[in-house]
Amino acid sequence: MKVVIIGGVAAGMSTAARLRRLDESAQIVVFEKSQYVSFANCGLPYYIGNQIPEREQLLLQTPATLAETLNIDVRAAQQVLEISPNQKIVKVCKLENGEIYEEGYDKLVLCPGAKPIKPKLDGVDNDNILTLRNIEDMDRIKAKLNSSAKIVCVIGGGYIGVEMAENLAHLGLQVTLIERNSKIIATLDAEMSKDLQDELEAHGVEVKLNHEVQGFTKHGDDSVEVQLQGGQKLHVDRVILAIGVRPDVELLRGTEIQLGPNGGILVNQHMQTSVADIYAAGDAVEVVDAVTQQPALIPLAGPANRQGRVVADNLVGISSRYVSTQATSIIKVFGMTGAGTGASEKHLRAASIPYQKIYLHPYGHATYYPGSKPMHMKVLFSPTDGKLLGAQVVGYDGVDKRIDVLATAIKAGMSVYDLEDLELAYAPPYGSAKDAINMAGFIAANLLQGRVKFYYAEQLAELNQQAILIDVRGEVEYQAGHIPQAINIPLKQLRQRIQHLPKDKIILLNCMVGMRSYFAQRILMQNGFTDVRTLAGGYKTYLNTLPL
Repeated sequence: MKVVIIGGVAAGMSTAARLRRLDESAQIVVFEKSQYVSFANCGLPYYIGNQIPEREQLLLQTPATLAETLNIDVRAAQQVLEISPNQKIVKVCKLENGEIYEEGYDKLVLCPGAKPIKPKLDGVDNDNILTLRNIEDMDRIKAKLNSSAKIVCVIGGGYIGVEMAENLAHLGLQVTLIERNSKIIATLDAEMSKDLQDELEAHGVEVKLNHEVQGFTKHGDDSVEVQLQGGQKLHVDRVILAIGVRPDVELLRGTEIQLGPNGGILVNQHMQTSVADIYAAGDAVEVVDAVTQQPALIPLAGPANRQGRVVADNLVGISSRYVSTQATSIIKVFGMTGAGTGASEKHLRAASIPYQKIYLHPYGHATYYPGSKPMHMKVLFSPTDGKLLGAQVVGYDGVDKRIDVLATAIKAGMSVYDLEDLELAYAPPYGSAKDAINMAGFIAANLLQGRVKFYYAEQLAELNQQAILIDVRGEVEYQAGHIPQAINIPLKQLRQRIQHLPKDKIILLNCMVGMRSYFAQRILMQNGFTDVRTLAGGYKTYLNTLPL
């Protein structure tokens, strides 16, 4: 069996390596138009920012090492120009000399990946406007960040844009991050990504939200004018375009290989395309969202690697399946970490999936052990049975641990009631006896079983007309900042002042994170108050929902 793989890196090399382990006799040919077939593309921004000191640390394998260890014929700097499924041949160009030749195959695997979106704007082809996809791009950016570069504009507030902004700031550059939407990190809901924005700004990165780029003008050899909607102009030395990626499927135009509704390659659970003997994997394929069950483009390294393994299995007759992608992701922003898994609130609404949500602010580990800081957690779940639908965590320590537990729980079809019962590792440097995951379960179960009733920051304007708003924090905390129209009744005074509160009105309680207001709610409900609600996430979450 001769297998030709178009594209290396995650999906392509995962397919090739797994296939060799399963079939020593297979002839495996990999075409990669870059000079580098196997590299850590998620590490590129960190080398640019000198957080990874040696370039070679990113180079995982070379054509020579792959030939020696796995007997794989890797042809770097060779671009496939055309696919002829009926003849089972591909047309290839050797980029070093322009020579064109044909290569036959028995099975073909498409792993072209995704390419950065380059908008059709005036001046976008300026040499000082750069994108990041591969090692060559990284080297180009590194070379352009020479002594003459002092001011850099990053366009796009997604993962790559934010990582680039952080790493450019590490180089001592003046960095402006421009995002056309009202928040950074599209996979997180706005009140969660706000903490990451604050962290960027605390480290000197200027973040401009709700700003759209209209075009660019070249100034001399080393300067670019960025024109924003509304007439504002920025004069910078370099621009990094990071407005997103799209499947690199130009090669498939004119073939019978079908694309999905989002423009990715359409595959079944065995990663087979619509054409016999042609498979596909990686960032170019359309997947099924694990929660919404809708087709989606979710370009992540973990799923790409797993898809490659599924392809290899099926090539040798093992009936493996790739069912869905859960979109578990994580990002470092200076000292802070943001992570998500499953569906966001935005996506649940778009898919018309009923849900409930909770917020909490547990500490990363025991508060009496040095270095502990609070996290901001959001958990989304079914209002009928508590089945987990999504989660987001932002904080400083222990975020990765919690998101991985929640990702596993969603994959296993667990509910918030299961979170209550999880037995997780505990020692003071790592967690608490009642872990943050357990606490999320307790709060969500209390909500579903009627022991707590929440209201949310976005409901305040409507509820304020018919309710009394009470802040149960201490007077000093209250004076430092509070929700407009809230009156201050500290928790320790509530029992003494309870007779002055009307029982025929809605009582809206809040504190800093929701714990004291929950205690107050239980006091009032057990004293005959019928409609008492506590602010989900407390004043901290409320602050993150305020318009910029």
